[in-house]
Amino acid sequence: MDQFTLNLLFVGASFALYIGIAVWARAGSTSEFYAAGRGVHPVTNGMATAADWMSAASFISMAGLIAFTGYDNSSFLMGWTGGYVLLALLLAPYLRKFGKFTVSEFIGDRFYSPTARLVAVICLIVASTTYVIGQMTGVGVAFGRFLEISNTSGLLIGACVVFAYAVFGGMKGVTYTQVAQYVVLIMAYTIPAVFISLQLTGMPIPALGLFSETTTTGGEGSVYLLQKLDQIVTDLGFASYTEAHKDNLNMVLFTLSLMIGTAGLPHVIMRFFTVPKVSDARWSAGWALVFIALLYLTAPAVGAMARLNITELMWPNGTNGEAVSVQTIESDERYDWMETWQKTGLLDWEDKNGDGKIQYYNDKSDAMAEKAAANGWEGNELTNFNRDILVLANPEIANLPGWVIGLVAAGGLAAALSTAAGLLLAISSAVSHDLVKGAINPSISEKGELLSARIAMAVAIGVATWLGLNPPGFAAQTVALAFGLAAASIFPALMMGIFSKRVNNVGAVAGMLSGLVFTLIYIFLHKGWFFVAGTNSFPDTVDGSLFGIQSTAIGAVGAIINFAVAYAVSMSTKDTPQEIKDLVESVRVPAGAGAAVDH
Repeated sequence: MDQFTLNLLFVGASFALYIGIAVWARAGSTSEFYAAGRGVHPVTNGMATAADWMSAASFISMAGLIAFTGYDNSSFLMGWTGGYVLLALLLAPYLRKFGKFTVSEFIGDRFYSPTARLVAVICLIVASTTYVIGQMTGVGVAFGRFLEISNTSGLLIGACVVFAYAVFGGMKGVTYTQVAQYVVLIMAYTIPAVFISLQLTGMPIPALGLFSETTTTGGEGSVYLLQKLDQIVTDLGFASYTEAHKDNLNMVLFTLSLMIGTAGLPHVIMRFFTVPKVSDARWSAGWALVFIALLYLTAPAVGAMARLNITELMWPNGTNGEAVSVQTIESDERYDWMETWQKTGLLDWEDKNGDGKIQYYNDKSDAMAEKAAANGWEGNELTNFNRDILVLANPEIANLPGWVIGLVAAGGLAAALSTAAGLLLAISSAVSHDLVKGAINPSISEKGELLSARIAMAVAIGVATWLGLNPPGFAAQTVALAFGLAAASIFPALMMGIFSKRVNNVGAVAGMLSGLVFTLIYIFLHKGWFFVAGTNSFPDTVDGSLFGIQSTAIGAVGAIINFAVAYAVSMSTKDTPQEIKDLVESVRVPAGAGAAVDH
């Protein structure tokens, strides 16, 4: 059976499973659409939460970023995992005890203000829409490769699949679909990693294989895998894999942005509204962390081993100070995967000097310049290698069995679709429950609200697809911007709403707006996303930044501004009403570990 047919079988079977589950668990009420009827078991919810949280950024893009950058991008691991711990300990149980459907509803009630609820809706939509762009990008990458079509066509097909099961299933359908998606994605991520770890080190556990010995180039001896990788990439003129190169300020702020952004993500918080009791919310968080750890302990090994495989494939005989010289692609079956990925537009090369080979190097030294001139090399001929393809291409590069490649195809799509569905559900809930019912038409019937939720999700899918066609970066980088926006706007409001009785409605609104506006403006200015009048274009870059802070790290600064403005305004305006103080106190009562009470 050829590889394309295998891919279709794995992907088709997984989609049939998802849609079948969605039909079986179709939401019939607003309670089921928003919170799955509050009847989800903690283990089930933990698995669904893990799938909701481990997105295309985790499955497809994170290992690719680690592979090409090394230690510096370990901040993705630290930030996302640490943020989940913050969410589990500081927010999830208290929000579940409050007993509402959405994050915006909590903020509106806690800060006794329809305006606060509306601002929270805006913050939620901005952060979630930015986040879902990354997921749709991942969908396009996976579909494009494994159906051997363009990235754009793949994205459009993925959007139709999400529409098929998310619009009708709601939270109830999405929950049980995400359980299936978790099983698929974790198998798809770990099985190839085990194969490759055995190939390179003889160790079946990838996390341990990362620190094990492998053969040297030429097979004359053994050396630790990371030592070998460091030697190869530095000989090619790239930065050392295991050493830090970023400044500490950006490293700390970026990690902090990811942490508090994770804790402020509405689509993850919503998962804790689906369990029967507050104690179940705590257990859900614990189980989710276990399920998440299975992938996150494997990711560093996947990144390092993929980088080693791709570099050795393109540089089979060692460097001796020379550039990579790959034989003509068409004449060597080891490079068939490159031609297949070229069809997606995410991988490309150019034989600039017409020698039938691809030169691949980054060494800009005088010695290399002299060698290049002597050999007629015209520079790095690998003109495009999108980092988002690395995990999906890894089994092909390692020449693993066809069924493993098909499984990875299904896993990459499961990761992207599971999070996309959760984000779209968060957006539609905010529009239908907080905007339509909460502000525009409070007397709307349950049937009308359910219809508005489904229409809102359909529109959100359309917008996300359009934005996903022109993403502002790799999947993980786009997601990092979303985390920064959530960190600057939603997380501080939730923290102050739970742990401070003094912050009032005016302070909360001022804080959220200040954090969101500051972060958005900084990102747009730093990334150069502003329209230049008279040119009908957007510039690609812009010079200058605040103390050298990158756009992906600015969310932590935005959060500080949010906290500071909220407290300053609250202290200079009227005190919080006593009934709100009592409400805050009741949310934090330890006895709430029993049955949750709706307010």
